[in-house]
Amino acid sequence: MALPRPASDITFSQATERDHLAHPTVNTTSNPLPDAKTLYKRKIFQHRKTPPLHFSTGGRLSSWPAYASAQVILQNRKPCSTTNKTGARDKAALNISKPRYLEQLENYLRKELLLLDMKKDNSEELKLQPYREIFEFFIEDFKTYKPLLSSIKNAYEVTLAHFREKIRSLEPLKAMLVNVSEDCNEKILAIRAEERYEIKMLKKEKINLLKLIDKKNEEKISLQTQVTKLRKTLAEEYLHFLNERDARRILVADLNELRYQREDMSLAQSPDVWGEDPVKLTLALKMARQDLTRTQKELNTMKANFGDVVPRRDFEMEEKKNKELFEMVENLRSDFQDIRKEYDMLLQVHMTIVRDRDEFSRDLQEIQRTSTPRPNWSKCEDVVSGGQERWQFLSQGKSSDQLVNVLLEEIGSGLLRERETFQGLGSTEDIPEFLRSGGFVRNKKLSKKEVVDIIQDVWKERMAEEQKEKTSTLARFFLDYLKKRFGDASAMDWSYTIFENVKLFHSSEVMKQFHDVLMGKVDENVYLGQRELVSYLLKELTNSDSPNEGNLTLDQFSMVLKNAFPLKTDEQIQELLEVAEVQLEGIPRDVHYRFLFVEDELGASGPFIHKLWEQAENEKKAYLLDLEIELGPNRAAETTPERLRHALISIDPSLDEQTLDNYLSQAFQTPIAELEPEQSQRQDVLLTHLQAGAIKRMGPRELEPAS
Repeated sequence: MALPRPASDITFSQATERDHLAHPTVNTTSNPLPDAKTLYKRKIFQHRKTPPLHFSTGGRLSSWPAYASAQVILQNRKPCSTTNKTGARDKAALNISKPRYLEQLENYLRKELLLLDMKKDNSEELKLQPYREIFEFFIEDFKTYKPLLSSIKNAYEVTLAHFREKIRSLEPLKAMLVNVSEDCNEKILAIRAEERYEIKMLKKEKINLLKLIDKKNEEKISLQTQVTKLRKTLAEEYLHFLNERDARRILVADLNELRYQREDMSLAQSPDVWGEDPVKLTLALKMARQDLTRTQKELNTMKANFGDVVPRRDFEMEEKKNKELFEMVENLRSDFQDIRKEYDMLLQVHMTIVRDRDEFSRDLQEIQRTSTPRPNWSKCEDVVSGGQERWQFLSQGKSSDQLVNVLLEEIGSGLLRERETFQGLGSTEDIPEFLRSGGFVRNKKLSKKEVVDIIQDVWKERMAEEQKEKTSTLARFFLDYLKKRFGDASAMDWSYTIFENVKLFHSSEVMKQFHDVLMGKVDENVYLGQRELVSYLLKELTNSDSPNEGNLTLDQFSMVLKNAFPLKTDEQIQELLEVAEVQLEGIPRDVHYRFLFVEDELGASGPFIHKLWEQAENEKKAYLLDLEIELGPNRAAETTPERLRHALISIDPSLDEQTLDNYLSQAFQTPIAELEPEQSQRQDVLLTHLQAGAIKRMGPRELEPAS
């Protein structure tokens, strides 16, 4: 038993609490039949004797009554405030044991927890019930503190209900995120399987081509040996026949000389027979032979010149028929050209209609597959950081699909900030060079502005390298840049952090374009071409601005656009002028053209530059459509480099040789030096490769000659 304390040391609230513990009251009027919980509480009070409460040395209510077992709790006190009385009290407090009421409550709590089924989904919520009942016991017993304890309990209950409702509202988003993640994983696995199969087939084709090259080299060596032998034999035969020719000429000359001598001798031996001078006869014979030779030549010439001559009447009749047939052919050719033009126009319209039909069919199938009742997007105001005002700014003018992307970016950005590390993808060849890591890499937790600044610095370094000589891909250059700037040890941390950000934030044009180029979806020349287009236009505008004040009149601005882009139609120039007027909020007299090229803090360009890029993209699509028509309607047909070269020259005669070689290399994905004449590729594959590259029309298409 604890030592008794003086009555003067007990405060009023402590005395009131002790009276409640010693004489518990039961309101039998309001509850004549007590429930099980009340009976259990009465049983506890019946088994408990209510000794006087003991207090700590500072006059506060002690944590344990005087008859608890085992452990003693000593209150903190100031070193200078102790007296002999407090020392005696501390010695007496060493015998304080745990209260029986506390033991009974602990036993009740332990039994209730053992009876719970912890395998259920709401086991944690069920686990709170015994603690809630114990707390209610305290509230009922300590009536002095009942209002305070009840308010505390109610505050916790309201908070728990609020968080429970918040978790319930986030469940659909979790399910939707899981579905999107599964779809993305399936697409990634399918793409990887297709890439592995394509790599396998390319390796087989490479082995076959190497074998073919070895075979051709052996045949080449054999043919070279044969050519060497034949050249040697030909030289020997040539010398032999040359000697034979010389010998034959000498022999003929000797024979002629002998014949002439014999004739001279015969004439000299019988002068009476001829009755003429032998010298005169010899001269006459020589002249007769010359006349015979000349006459023979003239006869041969006449036969050669006039052997096929027809009568004039037949010639005039045939000439008249030929003229009629020529006029008929010209008329047919003119009709054919008109029909061909009409056919080309109808074919182009047909292909456009087929493409639109396919797009509408795909859109219809997608709508039928994903059509659901329109969600209430205002529920996202409580989830997105920034509240209602920021969500209205993010969702303004966007479709449901775009709102899903915005919501995914917001959720993903929150998850990305919470992650401390990333799991490396591995070190195999199918992994990009800047992601080849097998362990865990640290998340640098960069903001969007920091990521955009790094990407713009990478492009600046890349364009500086382009001016010298490009020796590596953008993926390799990106990794070398990070190693050079941040060191080899942390380069992979920065690489994974930047890649995860550009993969998530597709609403940023800088991040999305950098991600597409890194993953090979778009050739990096597309980005460089866009920047060159903007720089070229700004340079032309600056050259026309002689005072260099940044202002041009509307007529000057329009004239610069027409001179800079001579292939654009008047409608396209008018579109650019209208967009510039909207961006500059009206053009009273002068155009402040420099404001059209200003970018925001995240590197996004204005509407004028976007319209310029959009027109360039539409011109590229029209250029590829002309090429597709020139190649033929069969998209599955095999096309050789020579055929593609002729088709490109036909639709764009202004192409120079270097640009033409670049287009062929882009289409066949092979360096121009390694491109074989017999190499072929499907037409649709070639058009897809050209679509991913930076191609444009270099000059107007020549008009067909008039009939």
